[in-house]
Amino acid sequence: MKNVGPAAVLASLSLLAAACGGAADDGSSGKSAEGGTFSYALAADPGVLDPAMGIMGITNAVLSLAYDTLVNQTSDGKIIPGLAEKWDVKPDSVTFTLRKDVTCSDGSKLTAADVAENVNHIADPATKSPIYGVLIPAGMTAKADDAAGTVTLSTPKPFSFILESTPLMFIVCGKAVKDRSLIAHATSGSGPYKLVEAVPSDHYTFQIREDYAWGPNGATTKEPGMPAKLVLKVVPNEQTAANLLVSGDINGAVINGADRKRLEAMPGMGKVIVPTGNGQFFYHQGDDRPGKDPAVRKALTQAVNLPELAGISSGGTGRPVTGLVGVPKPCQGDSVTGHVPGFDPVGAAAALDAAGWKAGPDGIRVKDGKKLSLRLLYITTRGAGPQAAAEYLAAAWKKVGAEVTLNGVIDTKLPESLNVTQDWDVVWLPIGVTLPSQLVGFLSGPAAPKGANFAHLTNSRYETLVAGAALKTGEEGCKLWNEAESALFENADLVPVVEITALIAQKGATFDMLAGLFVPTSIRMTEAG
Repeated sequence: MKNVGPAAVLASLSLLAAACGGAADDGSSGKSAEGGTFSYALAADPGVLDPAMGIMGITNAVLSLAYDTLVNQTSDGKIIPGLAEKWDVKPDSVTFTLRKDVTCSDGSKLTAADVAENVNHIADPATKSPIYGVLIPAGMTAKADDAAGTVTLSTPKPFSFILESTPLMFIVCGKAVKDRSLIAHATSGSGPYKLVEAVPSDHYTFQIREDYAWGPNGATTKEPGMPAKLVLKVVPNEQTAANLLVSGDINGAVINGADRKRLEAMPGMGKVIVPTGNGQFFYHQGDDRPGKDPAVRKALTQAVNLPELAGISSGGTGRPVTGLVGVPKPCQGDSVTGHVPGFDPVGAAAALDAAGWKAGPDGIRVKDGKKLSLRLLYITTRGAGPQAAAEYLAAAWKKVGAEVTLNGVIDTKLPESLNVTQDWDVVWLPIGVTLPSQLVGFLSGPAAPKGANFAHLTNSRYETLVAGAALKTGEEGCKLWNEAESALFENADLVPVVEITALIAQKGATFDMLAGLFVPTSIRMTEAG
């Protein structure tokens, strides 16, 4: 697999934070339809299916059908049993006691050694796993005791989310533990479904495992209405996916764009609205950039009507943003309100004057012979929202004397622009993560292109608060994590704008999703009303 840079990982994380989608009114009779086939539209091909390489949300959604995790998580962040029936948490370790009845899809028994090998494989530098240090804490190691049925995960120093980091850790079992090439386009897990056919860029077919009995809250595959087969169809065009839903050719899809309103208004269509991450923008703080000066960053932020931008960038479907972390949110609270400069274009102009940026004859501000020129980077392949946001920002900043050049790039081009060439001064970058610790390397530490800190942030208060938060658990740690986020906003290092939402449309079936993943034992086929 091609090596994935830090920026690509960050952009991909925005696809990992869809919240819980529950049963909706889909026009059915409410009665379960036995057996049958559940069909779902994937917006892109998932690529290589090895969980150690699964950073894209679309990949992890596919993997969630076939793989279990040590623990599961509810929509309100509560940790519940998974492959582990109990656990003992210490500041720098967590010991899991595994269930004794779990088997892999090839019939072999899951062992503690299997679980430990998953973690140690990801942590091995030779693996070059893109989830190491992001979804799997840096420095984590695992030790198994097969006789006791326990596995202990340890970190070099206390880590506040050592337990909460495990619900996204898919456990490979069977022969693939030793030979990862077996799961490039196949699965080898203990989950309720097994991949039986993979046709890249077309479809992926899963078959139910009749003996599965260790799902969340005791869920099994014997429940009425569970489909015997799942077919994930690759449908890159969202309008096509919407039309397939209307015609009944598929049972589910996530809809973000123009077809969302059409489906929401359609009788008999199951509709669940979920958050999928934040829309926000960062200022580049390199030595030669306008954003190096906090007075400039705060003035530019004051020049933007953020509530208006929130509506435009989300097509009116967004929600007020309360922090950097999506659902399930381990730390409750609002780190945004009262910590972001308010809309004040007159004050913004005065602040730029005070910072030495004077309006030239063409209206563009100049300081020391250099124009206040901003290159605004955004992604073009995430619907109309990012472009609408970029155009709005450009217009707002032009009014206070900034010259703005828009630079729209596709997802695959983003890592080069963001982290290597760094040909930007402001970037609109949707992000969705499930733990605040997943962002630390991007918001502090070594600057790009050598490090992951793409915006060259140096917020000492954030760094101090994070260092303290990482050593504490529970409410004590969460208080510090929230204060750390607020420190970023007060310094205008990044500006949170809107919580982006999407529609999970359902027809002829109901199902739950959490953190962008299927809850596979929740899928139910329903009879027409």
